[in-house]
Amino acid sequence: MLGAIDALTKQITTVTNTTYITSVEVCQLLTRLAAQAVEGVPLTIVLDNARYQRCRLVQTHAANLKIELLFLPPYSPNLNLIERLWKFVKKKCLYSKYYDKFDKFQEAISNSLKEAPTKHQSELQSLLTLNFQTFEKSQFMTV
Repeated sequence: MLGAIDALTKQITTVTNTTYITSVEVCQLLTRLAAQAVEGVPLTIVLDNARYQRCRLVQTHAANLKIELLFLPPYSPNLNLIERLWKFVKKKCLYSKYYDKFDKFQEAISNSLKEAPTKHQSELQSLLTLNFQTFEKSQFMTV
């Protein structure tokens, strides 16, 4: 499953398949997000550094849809809101649970995402915040 979350409205958009996520699914997600965007308002998508997100196909498709791609620094999943949502979903429907069929597994994840804005709204409010800790005076060391 590949997903995006609107940082302001918390609307979740997903693309699902039963194999691997590739650049094709990223392009599908970008197309869905462009269709949902408010006309005339610039759209910026924050991504991690996965290869299938940085490839020429995705970059060209984003440019054609007038979407700006903003890539996070490597090893910074804490800055990516969707990573926080995935962690929450895993906790709610995967930890200590066994699904005897793949369909039930998929359904549990889908239901968790559908319930996120309503049933789990209060839990997600603090998890999906845009407040990040910053360090004004910091010392950098290389190891």
